Amino acid sequence: MSKKTKAFFYNFLSFTAIYIPALYILKSITNLEGFVLSITAFVISLVLGPKFQYLKTNDGEKIFMKWIFVKGIKEVK
Repeated sequence: MSKKTKAFFYNFLSFTAIYIPALYILKSITNLEGFVLSITAFVISLVLGPKFQYLKTNDGEKIFMKWIFVKGIKEVK
């Protein structure tokens, strides 16, 4: 599997891991319904989820991660 594909899957999995719990928590503690509930969970997932980026460097292909809970940009191995 290429590093580009891995970065895509990491982004998808991290988004999903935050979106689904956020959706159910919002559904149980708020009166939001339908589209508004989904959009709110989506925005929460975008803000709280880590971002993975694939880059070609002089040392080869690498995946980097940026997250609001971790200072700086970290390389993913």
